[in-house]
Amino acid sequence: MLGLTNLVRYNKTFFLVIISSIALYSSFAFDLARTDFTKLILLYIALFVFAYQLVEKSGLNFKFLVGLGLLFRLIFLLATPNLSQDFYRFIWDGQMLLEGFNPYLYTPDQIMNQAGTKIPLAQELYTGMGALSASHFTNYPPLNQLFFALAALFSSKSILGSVIVMRLIIIAADFGILYFGKKLLEALKLPSERILWYFLNPFIVIELTGNLHFEGVMLCFLIWGLYLLHSGKWQWSAVVFACSISTKLIPLMFLPLFFRWFNSDKTKKTPEFEGMTTLILFYAIIGIITLLSFLPFFSMEFIVNYSKTVGLWFNDFEFNASIYYIARAIGYFISGYNEIAIIGKIIPVVVLLIILGLTFLRQNNTLQKLITSMLLALACYLFLSTTVHPWYVVTLVGLSLFTHYRFPLVWSLVIVLSYCAYSDPIYKENLWIIALEYSIVFSAFAWEVILKRKLPVS
Repeated sequence: MLGLTNLVRYNKTFFLVIISSIALYSSFAFDLARTDFTKLILLYIALFVFAYQLVEKSGLNFKFLVGLGLLFRLIFLLATPNLSQDFYRFIWDGQMLLEGFNPYLYTPDQIMNQAGTKIPLAQELYTGMGALSASHFTNYPPLNQLFFALAALFSSKSILGSVIVMRLIIIAADFGILYFGKKLLEALKLPSERILWYFLNPFIVIELTGNLHFEGVMLCFLIWGLYLLHSGKWQWSAVVFACSISTKLIPLMFLPLFFRWFNSDKTKKTPEFEGMTTLILFYAIIGIITLLSFLPFFSMEFIVNYSKTVGLWFNDFEFNASIYYIARAIGYFISGYNEIAIIGKIIPVVVLLIILGLTFLRQNNTLQKLITSMLLALACYLFLSTTVHPWYVVTLVGLSLFTHYRFPLVWSLVIVLSYCAYSDPIYKENLWIIALEYSIVFSAFAWEVILKRKLPVS
C-alpha cells in the first residue's frame, strides 16, 4: 500500500490527480456560479474521472483515501453554497425555533409582513431563499429542524457561521455512513472498498458538504438502522429508522418492504418474538418515536399546512422529471393545458402499487434482497416524480453499494445536466438536455435490472 511519501516519489500520476482534485474542488467552492453551466459540467466530469482513478486504479491505502475524502470536504468549509439557496431557509427555520415560533405555522412572507420581526438577519435570509420558498410553509421534518436550530444557536449573527455548523453535521453524517456502511458491507460479505464510491464520489461531496443538503444525515440513520437489523437488534434498528424518517420522510416508503424479512427464517435471530409479532412491534416503535418527534409542533393547523406543503411535490412543482414530462406532454396534446393536478394524484397510487408488488412478489428474506427492493422502490418513485432535484439521488447511491446495481452511480454523474436550467436567465429547462440525462439513466437501468437477468449464464 502506498503512503503519501511513496505516492510522491514513485507515482507522480496519482499525486497530480490529487493536486488537480484539490484545485477543482476549490474552484467549485469559491469560483463557480450555477449560471456558468459549461464550467460546472467540465469541473464535474473531471472530478469524476479523478475519483475513478483514485478508487479503482491508485491502490492507495484505505485510510489515506478516507483522509482525501475529508480533505475534499474541508475545502468547502468556509464557502457559501453556490449551487443551491436552500440553506437560507434552513437557517431561517432554525432562527424561528430559537425565537419561539413554530416554523410549520408561519411562512417567511407572513413573518416579514409583521412589524418588528425579531428573526436575526431576517432580510438577508428572506432575500436569499427566494420568493418560492418564502411563500410556502416549511416541509423539513422535526429532527432536521433540530439541526437547523443548532446551527442558529451556535452562530445566530452570521450566515457563514451557521453554514459551517450545518456543514460539520453533514460531514459527521458522512463519516457515520463510512463507518456503518463498511461494517454492513463486511457483514454481507461484500467488498468493503465499495464504500469509497460513496465517500469519494464528487456528487456526494458537492451536493451534501458543498450544497448543504441533509439527505446524507437521513442516509446515515438508514444505513445504521439496517446494520442493527442485520445484527439482530431490531428494537434499536426501529429507533434509528424513526430518526431517519424524522430527518427526511423518504424512508416511509420502505416500511412495507420489511414484511417478508420479518416473516422469514431471519427472525430466528430473535426467538422471543417471531414473524408478525416482531414486525408489528418494529412498526410500533417507529411510529411512536416518529409521532413523538412531531408532538412539540402538533396542532390541526400544522396538519393542514404540512400536508399541503408535501402535496406541492406532486401537484405543483416541476423539475428534472422523466416519465411525468411525457405524461404532461400527452395531457397538453389531449386537453391543451397542463394536467399536473390529475397526474399528481395518479403518481402516488402507482408508486404505492409498485411498493406493494416489491413487498409481496419479491422474496425479501435476506438483507441484501431487502435493500435491493428499497433501491428499486426509490428508483421507480424518482422516475415517476414531478420533481427530481440532484440531491434526491443521494439515497440511491448509498443503497446501491449493498446491491449488484450500479445505475445510481451513472445517475450521480449525469444528473449534473439538470443544472442547465439555471444557465437560462428566465430559468427554463432544456428538455433535450433532460432527455439526454434520462436516456443514459434508463439505458443503464434497463441493462442491469432487465436485460442482464435474461442473458444466459456462461
